[in-house]
Amino acid sequence: MPMQSLATRYDVLRHRLADGEETTVYVVGYPRPQTSLSVEHFAAPQQLDHWCRRSGVQEAIVGGFFVRPQGPPLGELWIGGRRIETEPILDPYGGARAAISIDEGEIHIGPRAELPPRPVGHLLQAGPMLVRDGAPLRDLHDPEGFVAGVHQFDSDITSGRHPRAALGTSDDELIALVCDGRRTGIDVGLTLAELAEFMADLGARQAINLDGGGSTALVHHGHLLNRPYDAQDRPSSNSRAVATAAVFHTARAQSALSGAA
Repeated sequence: MPMQSLATRYDVLRHRLADGEETTVYVVGYPRPQTSLSVEHFAAPQQLDHWCRRSGVQEAIVGGFFVRPQGPPLGELWIGGRRIETEPILDPYGGARAAISIDEGEIHIGPRAELPPRPVGHLLQAGPMLVRDGAPLRDLHDPEGFVAGVHQFDSDITSGRHPRAALGTSDDELIALVCDGRRTGIDVGLTLAELAEFMADLGARQAINLDGGGSTALVHHGHLLNRPYDAQDRPSSNSRAVATAAVFHTARAQSALSGAA
């Protein structure tokens, strides 16, 4: 018998942008508090859909950035209360860079400095913040250091339309979103501002940008939803290997896993 999905919402949308261009957006919604979240770190980067298939994971989204091609995650990472060795974000942006915190089943998205300094659960730094208290963010002053710190990793995150990935929270839902991009005249992708507007329109109260571009990946019901790209950003039948992922579980199953640990 096929395994029932955790999700209560799954949409594939052809989204028309203000200038008439279009892109394909995939949205999966998971009910709160029935769904919990955990963070996976891959010592050797993994193709997310392949890892999910081998591990029996049905629902997951790409996590934070990493130093390419095979380097460590970029930014702070905690799993099960243990800090993982990563490439730190250069000061003064480490405390400002947005993160996801999962402690005792509670999921919070916000600037790193506003989250627990020593998490007892999971913490994944990514960013920038897209939505705060229901309002899409349009700050052009680079508060999280994505422009100033771009030399740390290969990223064109702040400019232009690209494939994107995001995670948001509302009062009753976890919202996972990815979009296709870099296909002229077919799927142009989204800017960060367009992504922020989209997440707010979906009802997110808080939302964070995740690793996008060629790393974009969302697995739903065991299948990769978006169109992947290879290491040269060419359309490919195989997804790019990534360093971290956020995995969706039933809250009961996650409690059992925590107890077993």
